[in-house]
Amino acid sequence: MKIKLLTLALMSGIALAACSADDTDADMAATTPDPAMTDPATDPMATTPDPMTDDSMAAPGADMDIVANASNSPDHTTLVSAVQAAGLVETLQGPGPYTVFAPTNAAFDALPAGTVDGLLEPDSKDQLTGVLTYHVVEGSLDAAALTQQIEAGNGEARLTTVAGGELVAKANPAGGVTITDAQGNTANVTTADLRSSNGVIHVVDKVLMPAS
Repeated sequence: MKIKLLTLALMSGIALAACSADDTDADMAATTPDPAMTDPATDPMATTPDPMTDDSMAAPGADMDIVANASNSPDHTTLVSAVQAAGLVETLQGPGPYTVFAPTNAAFDALPAGTVDGLLEPDSKDQLTGVLTYHVVEGSLDAAALTQQIEAGNGEARLTTVAGGELVAKANPAGGVTITDAQGNTANVTTADLRSSNGVIHVVDKVLMPAS
């Protein structure tokens, strides 16, 4: 998109320069990029999110595993650290396939003070493992398949996690999909279908918690 917009901006500049070669102001305007053409915040087309590129885990490597793709995301450093602390790296690098609902750093930061530090303590490894595997569903469940399950379930899909608990997926009236955990907390899928060699990642804006 940015390349196309930049090309249009350059073409406009050439046309203006040809019509007003002696007009210094016009020439300067033609060679100065329009902020609206280069700034995603003011580009009306940029407001439509692309689930494959509109996240910090952008342009994932389909030939890389789930852990490798998450490790390349600056917005999932807490998740990666937790996976390492729980000893789940090898598991999530396995053949799978897996569907992972990946909370952002901000999602972990929103937990009550001390929660993350407590989970990362060596004595809390079993609890941490339970929380993380509660975000993982066996099979590669992309957005299309998830939507089909929601429709087939009369508005909701019940997903059994690797931890053994259940997540409930529903269509969000505002668009997209929501995931509700065993404690009644609801997360939004903010970016879908980040494909990896051993499954698919959906980014969520809250940490999903199993039954206490």
